[in-house]
Amino acid sequence: MSEGMKQQSAADLESKSSADMGQQALWTHVKSGLKNEFGEDVFNAWLTNLECAGVEGGTLSISARTPFVRDWVKRHYAPKILEMWMREDGRVMAIEVIAQKASQMSPVETQQTALAQKQDQTQASDVLEDSFGARLDPRYSFDNFVVGKSNELAFAAAQRVADSSEVPFNPLFLHGGCGLGKTHLMHAIANKVRREHPERIVMYMSAEKFMFQFISALRYKDTVAFKRQFRSVDLLMIDDVQFIANKNSTQEEFFHTFNALVDNRRQVVISADRSPTDLEGIEERIVSRLGWGLVADIHPTDYELRLGILQAKAEKLEGTSVRDDVIEFLAHRITSNVRELEGALNRVAAYATLVGRPVTIDMTRDVLQDLIRANDRKITIDEIQRQVAEYYNLRMADLLSARRSRNIARPRQVAMYLSKQFTSRSLPEIGRKFGGRDHTTVIHAVRKVDDLRLTDSALEDDIARLSRMLRG
Repeated sequence: MSEGMKQQSAADLESKSSADMGQQALWTHVKSGLKNEFGEDVFNAWLTNLECAGVEGGTLSISARTPFVRDWVKRHYAPKILEMWMREDGRVMAIEVIAQKASQMSPVETQQTALAQKQDQTQASDVLEDSFGARLDPRYSFDNFVVGKSNELAFAAAQRVADSSEVPFNPLFLHGGCGLGKTHLMHAIANKVRREHPERIVMYMSAEKFMFQFISALRYKDTVAFKRQFRSVDLLMIDDVQFIANKNSTQEEFFHTFNALVDNRRQVVISADRSPTDLEGIEERIVSRLGWGLVADIHPTDYELRLGILQAKAEKLEGTSVRDDVIEFLAHRITSNVRELEGALNRVAAYATLVGRPVTIDMTRDVLQDLIRANDRKITIDEIQRQVAEYYNLRMADLLSARRSRNIARPRQVAMYLSKQFTSRSLPEIGRKFGGRDHTTVIHAVRKVDDLRLTDSALEDDIARLSRMLRG
């Protein structure tokens, strides 16, 4: 090779080296911008290990360590990376994200990459969970959920969602009173999906947190990132959706998020304290969509189910033996909800362990006297509504509707009357529980029933029977 050719080759290499150094400096600048844009958690999870593979023909090539990260970056961050690069280098017009080929790796590197990919798949849910959703409780599973007649449909539906590779029904809507197992089933679904399908992105959160995240996005003018994060998940679970009632802006975003996920065959699971048709302050179009899939009611526990729950819980107690008669006593006396039932057993077991006394019915009665008194007198408006609807052979939706026909209006007045007699709720609170009615409607109902009881023996008999049923 001539001296001139050698000098030219050296100049080309020097020029290429300078260009590479310029690209790396620009890449460092872009990565700094990405960290500011998406935050440290997201940056460390997805962007910190990306490398600039070069620029050729107006296309920027970015290298990811695994195919999973490549796909995730393409889906969520590539447009922003290109936008930031183009601000500094207008010659670049396109971007490609590539992953290192397995054929270029040693066996050790291939094994490390497979492990990294599995970690990345788990991390996808972790990052969304830390940044947006709520932490899942690993204690909640299908194995430790006690099934009875009151919850068997909800349990079967939840299992079907967790086991299906396709979306079986969308959404799955679980509803029931506080402490009956809705949250347990939602966590069980999420835990099983994350364990068996780590590549699927799962997000669980309360409706209140969804609202908080949306308000924060509005405040910081970052609604695009909010939409991108929520609409990228494979399984979205929103607990206690009734809390977005009368929150118009939040409902608007929830409506569009719901539609986007359903249209893209992504699973949605929703829970509430009542059925979709009984939700107050929720837009009609949302109510309609919540009933698209499967609506599964979780009814209050009966004695047999409470007994089964306590027996299962007692078997797992360490160092404390609980006799069958004590378990039967608790199942009879603590009837409000599963959470309170389990808490009662834990209190008794803890007391027995700390003071070194055997668990007997007398000791249980002493330890739980406040809880037993509360359960003896605790009658809720929900329970009154259910009892009245069943007694008069009506649907709950009829009782809470605006319909004024006599066969519905009179039972509704009876239910309002009993709510005033058996609960400490205020008149406005009672009105809200009956389809958002005004407190004056409740006053009229109470006075009407009081007057009719003096002359209508059939109504007086109805009131007496319902009162006995409510007192148990």
